Amino acid sequence: MPTSPLTGHRISVVVCSFSEQRWDELCAAIASLQQQSLVPEDVVLVIDHNDKLFERAVGAFEQVTITRNTAEKGLSGARNTGTETARGNIILFLDDDATADHRWVEHMVAPLEDPDVVGVGGFAIPAWEGGAAPNWFPEEFYWVVGCSYRGLPAHREQIRNPIGATMAFRASSLRECNGFASSLGRVRDKPVGCEETDLSLRIAAEQPQSRVVLARDAVVYHRVPRQRQTTRYFLRRCYWEGVSKAVLAHRLGERAGLGLSEERKHALRTLPQGMLLAVAEAWKRRSPALALRAGSIPMGLAVTAAGYVAGNLKVASSGNDAVVEAARV
Repeated sequence: MPTSPLTGHRISVVVCSFSEQRWDELCAAIASLQQQSLVPEDVVLVIDHNDKLFERAVGAFEQVTITRNTAEKGLSGARNTGTETARGNIILFLDDDATADHRWVEHMVAPLEDPDVVGVGGFAIPAWEGGAAPNWFPEEFYWVVGCSYRGLPAHREQIRNPIGATMAFRASSLRECNGFASSLGRVRDKPVGCEETDLSLRIAAEQPQSRVVLARDAVVYHRVPRQRQTTRYFLRRCYWEGVSKAVLAHRLGERAGLGLSEERKHALRTLPQGMLLAVAEAWKRRSPALALRAGSIPMGLAVTAAGYVAGNLKVASSGNDAVVEAARV
């Protein structure tokens, strides 16, 4: 069996999928994993409560372990099923609508040579359907479409949590913390999130010396369909991110201030800088579209804040579960 440069360690990659509408993207994702410079021990494809997709995958993919999600429906449950199925003691996660650079696995596992590193975030570049981002879409908000955004730290520096499209954890850390929380995470097209943040914070609480770092050279290309390039999707995703952060804050309790420190820094430092850059560029180019980009930043921040306030009010009156269910119906 292939081993990584990390002596005694084996690598698994988990991909989760729920819809046949993403079939072409899923095929591309699996193909990219079969062309890696460092071949993983196994690739685990978890089908999230879709029998038709499961049967199609079984007939299409060779040398891939295909399993049904045996946990609660949704991305968190599917990832937990993948974690339990995987044979490796280092587990990488790739979204089913992302393709990995041929050295992705190699670059993802390299930081784990440091025993204090328990998790790694890769770098997700948006693959815009149509070829380019909308002029109004600010790079500081690329997290809206599940991609790496302006404001992230330098290569190999510590981050609070990885982006879900491209991440790695030691299997022991995942299992000791009982994996991803089913009360968070996307279910079908409902944009509830923060499960990676919650997991990373729980690992940090259990292992105070541990670190999660950013590997900017571990590149994936994350598809952004046209329906996610609209202002309506942008605002909806911002709102539910705010709601998700409210749920997370209540889960964290006294640790909420520390847990949400990255959001405060992004809002107080990165976003104002982004606005100034967009305004300067719009003036230089005499571009109304770039002026709209400058306006999108405070608009996105305001809607996210509104979601956070609404989420807090709902959690206070009805509890976390009611908030999550409201997003999933």
